[in-house]
Amino acid sequence: MERLHFSKYVLNFWLLFILFLGMLQLLLFNVSALNDLSSSLLNLNTIFLSILIEALPFVLIGILIAGFIQIFITEEHIQRWIPRNPVMAVIMSCLVGALFPACECGIVPIVRRLIVKGVPIHAAIGFMLTGPLINPVVILSTYMAFGNDLRIASLRMLVGFVIAIVVALLISLFFKGSQFKSSLQPYSLTIPSQQTSFFTKLLNMVKHAIDEFFDMGKYLIIGAFLAAFVQTYISTKTLVAIGEGEPSSILVMMGLAFILSLCSEADAFIGASFSAIFSTPSILAFLIFGPMIDLKNTIMLMSVFRLKFVFWFIALVATVVYISIWILSAYLF
Repeated sequence: MERLHFSKYVLNFWLLFILFLGMLQLLLFNVSALNDLSSSLLNLNTIFLSILIEALPFVLIGILIAGFIQIFITEEHIQRWIPRNPVMAVIMSCLVGALFPACECGIVPIVRRLIVKGVPIHAAIGFMLTGPLINPVVILSTYMAFGNDLRIASLRMLVGFVIAIVVALLISLFFKGSQFKSSLQPYSLTIPSQQTSFFTKLLNMVKHAIDEFFDMGKYLIIGAFLAAFVQTYISTKTLVAIGEGEPSSILVMMGLAFILSLCSEADAFIGASFSAIFSTPSILAFLIFGPMIDLKNTIMLMSVFRLKFVFWFIALVATVVYISIWILSAYLF
């Protein structure tokens, strides 16, 4: 068994390494011909590496937390902490997520491990939506990005929190069970007993974190490459031209948030740069929708959950965000 487990490490490492090298080879192919290909290939390379470098630290933090949950948190703990009432479970998970500084890609392995440990799917979704969106770091960066404007930061926090609760409650009505892919076999180490030494538990936590990294890392690379490709070859000027009216401008900014796949700790500065072009409601839609769902995050979700669930989850988030912002634009702006 140990030899099989070690072989799995080696295989996953080489798959991840070959995938990464393949992406770089594609980006840097035929360097002498780059002048003929204009600057688009170099731009693709720059965006791909920047997304990857930006996301990787948060993914590493996420897999370490997932390893901690696997080894130190038992199903009994989860049963004691999570209320049985779906509404209370969703509210509690959203509150915990609001205090948890995590990126939208780094939170996926944490959510997967929580569900494996017995957290209901609706509570896990509430945590996943609020964690990257309204944690203290994100709210502070939003406040600073908009020139110390407390109104935008407050709206992002309050509206985002309500939207997360609504989406999670809808998930509780329409979906039961873990919604994991049938082919997914989450790595599960034997949970140490209370007599196991702390050092042994720590070692098992690291082993599990390595499993999570190799499992999720390849999807992060694929998602980052697709996001870079779309950013390079789809003209944002076309999208800006489409978003002339309020309803269409909200859709355009949600689309930009999905395509750009920005880290939630930095997206407010990009959103603020659109202030002269787009209305406040559409920028608010950009700030709320992006941390909930983006391109690289979608690829990672598709690696864990059933495609049908991911599709309906994205549709629910997009619909609730759009309707909420559209209603707000009529009464608050």
